[in-house]
Amino acid sequence: MASSIPAMEIHRDEGEGDAVVLLHGFPDTAATWDGIANALVADGHRVVVPHLRGYTAASIRPDRPYDARTLAEDVIGLLDDLGLDSATLVGHDWGASMAYGTASLSPDRVDRLVGVAIPHPRTLRPTPALLWKARHFATLRLPGAAQVFALGNLRGVDTLYRRWAPGWSGPDRDACVANVKAAMADRDVLDATLAYYRALSPRPDRALSHRLGMPSLVVGGTRDLVPPEAFEHSRSAFTGPVDVLILDGAGHWPHREREPEFVDALRAFLDRTRLD
Repeated sequence: MASSIPAMEIHRDEGEGDAVVLLHGFPDTAATWDGIANALVADGHRVVVPHLRGYTAASIRPDRPYDARTLAEDVIGLLDDLGLDSATLVGHDWGASMAYGTASLSPDRVDRLVGVAIPHPRTLRPTPALLWKARHFATLRLPGAAQVFALGNLRGVDTLYRRWAPGWSGPDRDACVANVKAAMADRDVLDATLAYYRALSPRPDRALSHRLGMPSLVVGGTRDLVPPEAFEHSRSAFTGPVDVLILDGAGHWPHREREPEFVDALRAFLDRTRLD
């Protein structure tokens, strides 16, 4: 029997008009989207901001794995729960991976797609430099990773923010870090967030990396783990119109580190691809 627990717990569901779903990444929380959500609601969109499954105690489902296909199905389940035939998906980090996977599995459910900090998965090519920068994919899978990550008041969160966004400082960054630590203070939540890494398969599911035809925007930074040219290479993975935005000086949170520029670009993209 299927669980009655929703795929993801809702942080915000506001506004009217065409639906835009904002999916956060790791280590982050749904609150990362608050300022961006406010702008989109003011523009006349219905904005839905969920916590990814496992990022709240109420959404932890022991009977449901964290592999890439299941995570994409979480998004489809969210749309079903909301009664939405389709929506625009905007995803950062894991949220971007989930958005790409959902668009690949069920393209009819995705009106437009925005991937932030993650290029289209079929264009990612491992290099020694990228493997070193992305070493967390190995270390966060290890036995005892949660215990190590939690040491020193969740020092692992501070480490990743410094490493992944070396130029970001100030109250917005500090609030992000504080929100993450508040969520991960629940050790079940911390373990669930790391389960995303433990479930990674060395053989990517080809059903999650089809070329995509919906209007799309891919956003990266010049100081991120992934080099800017990887985002440019994403163009080859789309059969439909795709824009690539590289924000100079931004690291792994380009939508927050350069939020005004990101909001302007997102608004322009949504306006230019407005649904009938």
